[in-house]
Amino acid sequence: MRKVINYKNMQHYFSLLFKGVRRSNIILNNIINNVLCKIMFYGNRVSHKNFHTNGLPYVMVAIDGNFEIGNNFRMNNNISSNPIGCIQPCIFFVDKKAKLVIGNNVNISQTTLVCHLNISIGDNVKLGGGVCIYDTDFHSLDPNLRVNAKLDQRHKVKQPININDNVFIGAHSIILKGVTIGENSIIGARSVVTKSVPANEIWGGNPAKKIKELVV
Repeated sequence: MRKVINYKNMQHYFSLLFKGVRRSNIILNNIINNVLCKIMFYGNRVSHKNFHTNGLPYVMVAIDGNFEIGNNFRMNNNISSNPIGCIQPCIFFVDKKAKLVIGNNVNISQTTLVCHLNISIGDNVKLGGGVCIYDTDFHSLDPNLRVNAKLDQRHKVKQPININDNVFIGAHSIILKGVTIGENSIIGARSVVTKSVPANEIWGGNPAKKIKELVV
């Protein structure tokens, strides 16, 4: 009798083998990336404690910029570690005389933090995939000044941003200059936050508005 090949079982075993190899590759890459990230932090004079990274971020800190990271910091920098539709790594840019401070137990994914003045992120904060936080307009609002690069940069508006403890910001949201987000508040996905959010509230939309209060 001819032996019947069970392709379903073969596919099952191949899938197990594939997943095992992929998992081993991820573990090895994470070990290497954590070492490389530590070198990157030291090279940019980033004050940090223990952290874990999937993939490598982009880090650029000016000579007289200040970047501090608290304890138990975790970040995802690639699509395999957080398949939510973002393919960029985390980006940290700290300009001259600017200060970026990240607290304890903060988790971020493919997040962009551009600090030209001051950005402060509290403890137990979660920043969803593709969140962007900018404390500057990048350019002057005056078209006559924008035609001159030096004047344009000299007159760009910068205002500090404060993200308080236990805040959760949904994927693809943008937080703009001068915004404070109060403790425990939640920002819905793809929101554009242009003004400050009180504590214990859910906001969402473009521009973001109050949806409801949280019972904490």
